[in-house]
Amino acid sequence: MEGTIRNSETTASPETVFDVAADLAAYPDWVTGIISVEILGRDGSGLANRARFEVDGFIKRIAYELVYEHRRPESISWRAVPGEDIEAMEGSYTFRRRQDGGTEILYALQVSPAFAVPGFLRSQAEKHIVTSALRSLRLRAEAVEAERREGEGSSPGPMPPGA
Repeated sequence: MEGTIRNSETTASPETVFDVAADLAAYPDWVTGIISVEILGRDGSGLANRARFEVDGFIKRIAYELVYEHRRPESISWRAVPGEDIEAMEGSYTFRRRQDGGTEILYALQVSPAFAVPGFLRSQAEKHIVTSALRSLRLRAEAVEAERREGEGSSPGPMPPGA
């Protein structure tokens, strides 16, 4: 795929990173620039397989629909339904377990807007989107995993004999 490809690492497990990345409805809470997400369809496992996004495109609000494919916990890929603002978009997250239990995240994105944008600006915008998304995904996944660990550690467990 042409476009922009970047990677990052996180201490969160691939399962946690996948869960965070697959929870499209929560994106407006933690992904910079996403104004709204409407889930249009779900697959047999309940994951969103089609969604409409509205994002702050710096110059104007941009709306688009994406169709998703999931391979839990290894990858999530998507492509745009051609529309008024986006002619084509392909992207993917790939999650690889590291030896320490953390995750290497690979993000690839190629966007062709349906309006005129000089090539160098499109390229810079892709790089900004990918870099920002990786940082946000890493931070969100680490926070979610920390909350899960705290939740597991806060249960009282079995009572000792004689208590």
